[in-house]
Amino acid sequence: MIEVDFDTGPEKYRHWTLSVEGRIATLTLAVDENGGLVPGYELKMNSYDLGVDIELHDALQRVRFEHPAVRVVVVTSGLERMFCAGANIKMLAASAHSWKVNFCKFTNETRNGMEDSSAHSGLTFIAALNGSAAGGGYELALACDQIVLVDDNSSAVSLPEVPLLGVLPGTGGLTRVVDKRGVRRDRADVFATTAEGVRGARAVQWGLVDAVAKARDFEAEVARRAAEAAARPTRRGSAAATARGGAAVGAGTEQHSYGVEEPGVELGPLRRESTDGGIRYPHVRVDLDRGAGTATLTVTGPTEPPTDLHAEGDRAWLLATTRELDDAILRLRTNEPTLGTWLLRTEGDPALVTAYDDFLLAHADDWLVDETIGFYRRTLKRLDTTSRTLFALIEPGSCFAGSLAEIAFAADRQFMLTGQFEDDENPLPPATLRLDAFNLGLLPMGNGVSRLHTRFGGDQAAVEKHLHEDLLAADADALGLVTTAPDDLDWDDELRLAIEERASFSPDALTGLEANLRFAGAETLETKVFGRLSAWQNWIFQRPNAAGPEGALRRYGTGQRADYDRNRA
Repeated sequence: MIEVDFDTGPEKYRHWTLSVEGRIATLTLAVDENGGLVPGYELKMNSYDLGVDIELHDALQRVRFEHPAVRVVVVTSGLERMFCAGANIKMLAASAHSWKVNFCKFTNETRNGMEDSSAHSGLTFIAALNGSAAGGGYELALACDQIVLVDDNSSAVSLPEVPLLGVLPGTGGLTRVVDKRGVRRDRADVFATTAEGVRGARAVQWGLVDAVAKARDFEAEVARRAAEAAARPTRRGSAAATARGGAAVGAGTEQHSYGVEEPGVELGPLRRESTDGGIRYPHVRVDLDRGAGTATLTVTGPTEPPTDLHAEGDRAWLLATTRELDDAILRLRTNEPTLGTWLLRTEGDPALVTAYDDFLLAHADDWLVDETIGFYRRTLKRLDTTSRTLFALIEPGSCFAGSLAEIAFAADRQFMLTGQFEDDENPLPPATLRLDAFNLGLLPMGNGVSRLHTRFGGDQAAVEKHLHEDLLAADADALGLVTTAPDDLDWDDELRLAIEERASFSPDALTGLEANLRFAGAETLETKVFGRLSAWQNWIFQRPNAAGPEGALRRYGTGQRADYDRNRA
């Protein structure tokens, strides 16, 4: 298995081009056929693999942080008559099952992140389909707010996975067609079983696209829609701050009114040191124990209160920490599949975390604060959907307060030490857990509600009475905020037994168990994509009808039809 690196930048892109003119950014896909992340396949017809999606994720981050004046992102193709053919079939056919699952998960998260920016940051995404969009290519378009298709008598939108490949549109296609675009169920059935797809006026009539335009009018129609969306003052931060008198985010930080170009924050290369035993960043530490099958992720809290986030740029504590945590999650998930249990720790002063939270909340309508919180929200969601056992260790010296307490609540279990480690020569004060407004819905899960709401089934009123209190282990245990609160004598044994027990179970069963338990309550489009569609796709990818030697993925492009086992399982 190759070591996947998620670091990239516009100067390294092989597949995407990002251009910005005023309030409109354009992302153009022109895939380098020979630029596959893994040898053995060609990325023809703007098909993609994980490497293409890594670039897209990076480009979206740069729009969010480096170009705060942008209101609209147009996603289009640099090829004639082909927007995107979707995930590369040869790549899927040759990949291990775990690779396919991680690929689909990362792609889902990137698409969901686009919708998150539409909902929370006011970015409008327009898919300009200047050619056919098939499978994952159409799923990329579905993640946008508007879809415009060229009407040239050949370009179509399609989800051909079922008729051609024996699998499903694994990045949310089926769910978005019916739940997001409101396509009738019977039409969706016809659409998803018609390999050639739908084009022209019928695509508009069925709700598969918002508009079609003749080739001569296509660019003008996209430009008109982009200009209309760009004219709306929807990007958060500057307008709201000006309306309330230009409250400053830091000394010397100017709040610009709507329509004025604002300087962005350049996202420089991550500072990271990797060894066989772990990964070190300035604010995040990862320690690997391959014998025990564990990875310990330690997040360090701020060392001083914030003063000027714009001046600090990508070194500001929460932005820097989130970038590091996101990178660590992706690297562990992709490169260390046998480390099935992650131990989540924090180190620092809870009071400084609280002060940082208060500062962010007081300036929540500044665009940089808003985007930083949004990035942290999406990273916590990535933690939620990670197929690993998550144990939070709340110990003396930890700082699980407010925003960082969400890391604990993302865990499957929370272990909180009662008292101190008596053998320490200089024992630290007992651990505390502290809640603030960050725990009440500012960082929702994929089910649309907070982790506390999910934990208590919506009945968290008793907990909310204790906001801004430093809760000791006994208090946190009584309120149901932790799973267990052993003392110093039992701490090591309880943790060891829990880790060993986890290692004795089937990893597949644990993945199913954890995914089922993490998203209690009503379903949303996002939980359907991850919980329902992804679970089915996960299963289907292992079936001989798709992945066997006579399966559809293996025989695609050979001229031979797949040989299906006709039994319904």
